[in-house]
Amino acid sequence: MDTRTLTASPSLTTVLARGALLSPFKRPRPDADFPRTRLVLPGVRVDLARLAAYERVCGFATGADALPVTYPHVLGFPAAMRIMAGRGFPLPLLGLVHTSVVITQRQGLAATGEYELTVYVEGLAPHRRGTEATVVTELRGAGGLVWESRSTYLARHRTTGSRPAPALAPEAREHHPLPALAEWRLGADVGRRYGAASGDRNPIHLHPLTARLFGFPRAIAHGMWTVARCLAEHGVPDAAHVRAEFKAPVLLPGTVTYAAEGPAFRLREGGSGNRVHLSGTVRAIT
Repeated sequence: MDTRTLTASPSLTTVLARGALLSPFKRPRPDADFPRTRLVLPGVRVDLARLAAYERVCGFATGADALPVTYPHVLGFPAAMRIMAGRGFPLPLLGLVHTSVVITQRQGLAATGEYELTVYVEGLAPHRRGTEATVVTELRGAGGLVWESRSTYLARHRTTGSRPAPALAPEAREHHPLPALAEWRLGADVGRRYGAASGDRNPIHLHPLTARLFGFPRAIAHGMWTVARCLAEHGVPDAAHVRAEFKAPVLLPGTVTYAAEGPAFRLREGGSGNRVHLSGTVRAIT
């Protein structure tokens, strides 16, 4: 696998524009070739003002010298988009759906630390609705690998076969009731606030007009915001394994219900609605 060292984080605006322009020319399929390049960004330091904005919009406590468990995803997102927007990546960036994320954090991460970030595509796989890519992000400190994630992204297209959905742990399945612990009223600006803090300014998250261009009646919340908001409420040990699967978009403004029991958490429609937006688990690593 080829390794390329980046001297700076790529501009998301330029990357997303390039990905949008190339999208109509891509023909996704699970046996397609994909980039084997590892993008490495050394000497990464966190912008503490931007981190504080992220913590506020996601509900994490501010002021501590600790990174939220989801924040390294934000650090790696521009590099991941750089790979997925490139000519060699076979799935079109437009319409790509983030379907799951699995995070392993081996220790607490200092917000004032210095890290090395690595991003690469692990592979493609058939999905019952198309083709799914797995993108890996790794964060290394002085002692080696301290955090890693695997995100799956789905490109929908006609398929000739089928692949069953990945099995969730029993306590995370939708038919297993979890007690409702909180109801959150989400403002129309959640997507814009998270976009400003994270750098992910995908138009489907910003305004009703731009969201309608992509088939949504209103703007939708970022999937990684829903995970972060739930984890801020749930609490995460310094060393933890987190798994989350995105089930349905959260329309903004709107009301959602946070439910949790033991390691499992869930975000569903507010009120009496049963539609599940997100299912996940948090487990301590010993």
